[in-house]
Amino acid sequence: MYYEYWGLKKSPFDNVPDPSMYVDCHPSMESALAESLFAIEEGNECLAVIIGDVGLGKTLSLRMIIDNLDQEKYKIVLVTNPSISFTQLMQEMIGQLAGSQCLEKRKAVLLERFNKILFETMDEGKKVVLLIDEANAMPSASLENLRLLTNMQDDTRNLFTMVLAGQMELARRLEHPKRLNLFQRIGTYSRIDKIESEDLVKAYVEKRIALAGGDRPVFSEDAFPFIWEHSAQGVPRLINKMCKLSLKAGETNGFDRISGDLIHQIGQRFASMTAPVAPKRKSRKKAEEKKTVPKETAVPRSAGPEPVNGKPEKEKAAEPLMVEPFEQEVTTAGPPVRVAEATETADVEPAAETAIRLEAETVVPVDPGPEELEIGEVKISLNIHPDLIAEAKTGTEEFRVKLAGVLAAQALKKYPELTASPAVDPVNIWSEIRGHVLKKFDHPRQQIAA
Repeated sequence: MYYEYWGLKKSPFDNVPDPSMYVDCHPSMESALAESLFAIEEGNECLAVIIGDVGLGKTLSLRMIIDNLDQEKYKIVLVTNPSISFTQLMQEMIGQLAGSQCLEKRKAVLLERFNKILFETMDEGKKVVLLIDEANAMPSASLENLRLLTNMQDDTRNLFTMVLAGQMELARRLEHPKRLNLFQRIGTYSRIDKIESEDLVKAYVEKRIALAGGDRPVFSEDAFPFIWEHSAQGVPRLINKMCKLSLKAGETNGFDRISGDLIHQIGQRFASMTAPVAPKRKSRKKAEEKKTVPKETAVPRSAGPEPVNGKPEKEKAAEPLMVEPFEQEVTTAGPPVRVAEATETADVEPAAETAIRLEAETVVPVDPGPEELEIGEVKISLNIHPDLIAEAKTGTEEFRVKLAGVLAAQALKKYPELTASPAVDPVNIWSEIRGHVLKKFDHPRQQIAA
């Protein structure tokens, strides 16, 4: 194996949530761990939340929480795919707690059974801990129903602590005024950011090498500035990717050290793959044919109405934009990528992938009227036709979510500058736009009046 070439016992940079490879040089992650453990062990809180963008260590944080809890004192449930109905979520949690599959489908019975398990666990001198990863992918109904679970407590203590980990969309949903009742029950609210400096990235890399059994320097000093640069200034998942590929390249070429030049070459490879695609040049033959078209036979610019009394009629407003079927191409920072395939390009996690693989075949009109919306540093126009909002209000929650996803995909295609930077995750941008659309669907009357 390539890592044996470097005198290592195992791969130091696999992107898996392995608690044995955790290093204490990521301050925001350390704070999130400490606060969440406090909420579980001492704070008697019913809800803790960890927020962070993709690739920063949310899943590893949950694994570290499990690793740090005394297994004799807690019954632990870990849900990794919460993009299911509340009934299915309850079946999953009860099944893990009971040690056998739960097939009950009646909500009232599931809640009663869950409550019974909580009290039985308390009688055993233990406490239930519920860990939900990728909570941003939860349906709105499931998120609202979680509030009902927080009412299950006795007079002196909470019978369980729930830890939700998710992307920034989860924070926006929790902070929405209509979820104030749930938001006020959050005991600890933590955010994981990037590793803060180049020096800390160096410490991260060297400690991972040591944890894998290394006893000598592997990366030269000039490598760390390039690791910092090509990891979008401290994203752990990207650090692992750069370092792992460089170790393999170093073995292939028989290098003694990983140099900055090698890291830069690997980083540039990813940058070139995600660079904007140059527009296609027209063939000379087509260009010549266009030049030779006689003026009298040229196609008119528009097939507008005939002049009235020698004066042309006032030009009509542009036709509304149409949403194509959801399986459409979206221009990201690189070659055209289909939305359903963006999860692989963006290196996202399974729950986010599930949220993206939606289908919608209805052609939907969008009002072209200007409405400024700021996504990151890019301003876009997002204005949804009032009839469409009214239709969304009368539809099911599933229909609204799918429709919002279609409109978000169209916005990505229309504004390629949203994902022009290699550091930008198109899935995050898609989720943010979808969130804005869903907010419009939540307040249809205001939008129609506007």
